[in-house]
Amino acid sequence: MSKLSYKIDADTMKSLQKAQKNEITEYHIYSKLSSFIKNKQNSNILQQIAQDELRHHNRLKKFTGTDMKPNILKVYFYTFISVIFGITFGIKLMEKGESSSEKLYGELGNNIEEFKIISNEENKHEKELIEIIEEEKLQFVGSMVLGLNDALVELTGTLAGLTFALKNTRLIALSGLITGIAASLSMAASEYLSTRTEKDSSLALKSSLYTGGTYVFTVACLVLPYLLFSNYVLCLVITIIAAILIILIFNFYISVAKDLPFRQRFFEMSGISLGVAGISFIIGYLVRLFLGVDV
Repeated sequence: MSKLSYKIDADTMKSLQKAQKNEITEYHIYSKLSSFIKNKQNSNILQQIAQDELRHHNRLKKFTGTDMKPNILKVYFYTFISVIFGITFGIKLMEKGESSSEKLYGELGNNIEEFKIISNEENKHEKELIEIIEEEKLQFVGSMVLGLNDALVELTGTLAGLTFALKNTRLIALSGLITGIAASLSMAASEYLSTRTEKDSSLALKSSLYTGGTYVFTVACLVLPYLLFSNYVLCLVITIIAAILIILIFNFYISVAKDLPFRQRFFEMSGISLGVAGISFIIGYLVRLFLGVDV
């Protein structure tokens, strides 16, 4: 059915104009990213998607009768996010905001062939292209999870136990740093040996660096409150909040970049970390009570 035989109402026209603006905005985002990426294959994929978005904009123009200007703030925002956190994360985060446009294309595709073509390209072609983008960060997600999870479980428990055993923020910070740095080196070494044995030995060093680096970053975030404040209870509360925020942000990143369920992973990791912290807190209190330690 052609455009002339199907009337588009005012509300639908507004939605089409919004979708058209999204398409031209994403054209500029993909074009910018393709110029930043050194990997030639990834750059070509991004340029191909950019041309798809431009073609969609031009097809929508047949119905709206106007050229749309890109949302410059959106262009800079998603370009920045992609450069900092990786192109896969940035692109998939942006594509999640396209659900309303995809739904609109699907509905109109039942009556207008142009929208059926756009809908098919949005649902299949672009998603297939995004999936074949090669990004180093995502190759080492397992190593990052290992470092993060071990640091959260071990150090939240250690700090919670030390908080009531020592009641001195400087001593707690010192003990936490020593424990954390030693554990990060141990984890990095173990990951190196494990990866070298099971996988390509050329990846062993990078894998160990991702594990150790994630561990050290987590240690620094959790210990920092004990270096800034003198109230040990306040420090413990801030540390627990920091641990939850780290879990929240990291799991959101993984859920978007790897298309994994967010809620289950978040509650599972939070439950384990907070559970260990609670048990360690009780142990620290009992050790102080029964041994009569007074620092």
